[in-house]
Amino acid sequence: MRPTLSLIRRELSAFFYSPIAYVVLFVFLGVMGYLFYLTLEQLTETGPRGIAYSMEVMVGNTAFWLVYLFIPPLITMRLFAEERSSGTLEMLMTAPIRDWQVVFAKYVACFGFYTVLWLPTLVYMPILADWGLHDEKINFEFIPAMAAYFALAIFFALAIPACLLLALVRLVQLRILASMISLVMLCIFGALGAIVFLPIVTTNHWTLIQCGIDPWPIATTYLGLALAGAMFLSIGLFVSSLVTNQMIAAIISLFIGVIFIAGHFLPEMDTSSLLYQIIFYATVPLHFERNWSRGLIDTRQLVLYGTVTLFCLFLTVRSVESRRWR
Repeated sequence: MRPTLSLIRRELSAFFYSPIAYVVLFVFLGVMGYLFYLTLEQLTETGPRGIAYSMEVMVGNTAFWLVYLFIPPLITMRLFAEERSSGTLEMLMTAPIRDWQVVFAKYVACFGFYTVLWLPTLVYMPILADWGLHDEKINFEFIPAMAAYFALAIFFALAIPACLLLALVRLVQLRILASMISLVMLCIFGALGAIVFLPIVTTNHWTLIQCGIDPWPIATTYLGLALAGAMFLSIGLFVSSLVTNQMIAAIISLFIGVIFIAGHFLPEMDTSSLLYQIIFYATVPLHFERNWSRGLIDTRQLVLYGTVTLFCLFLTVRSVESRRWR
């Protein structure tokens, strides 16, 4: 287990040493900030305009999927291709670690960076879920305290994952003191976060933060993004294990990813036709437009994401093993 953790730390830290990672982070957060602005406009519209679900614009916009299409290839293109081109893959293959552990470590690292991309967007969630004071019997002396709770809630969304990452990195480096401090911070933030985020009951004298919009569509959207991201990252990882050039790996992954996104750009079709059912099953943006962003979980999509992810990881392990045979 120790070699796997060391390899995860090595791969994860390599992302933050790469300028491409920061470019991806900057562009992605810029697009998400713009979509958040559009969402707020739609949520505050009057009359017949507006949206029914708070995540419709965030994951239903064409700009989002055009940017999202490039993210997994850019994250995964260097994982094996760079090792092959630099010759370090030979050293990795002779290390006391199994092939599946190498694949697992690289996959966990790229999924960890993919998660880091989404963490800052959690700051938008209290606003999209309309967290605030929703009781007429409000003692206004408690409003400063409520503001403090709200600020802490936003902070916890970033502090808890950061502490987890710090604990992992320090632990594998055997810096026990830093690991203990990180874990203590995590326990403190987790306890305070439970106080802030638990559903709160109003009384006659004071009111804590309540949710004015159903948070379930937000939760299912993030779940869908995690599962879809796992699928696209597994595809990119497999392609990277086949080639030696990073740009070629990114381009091939991009073309494969188009298969799962192109249906979003097709013209309107008869939804009862067999062709549409096939396209809908394989088109990820339509899954979010019709299901995930509305709080619905379709098991067919879970099967698609899960089987593609496991199959690509299996092929990646076989691709790495074939190098030993040669």
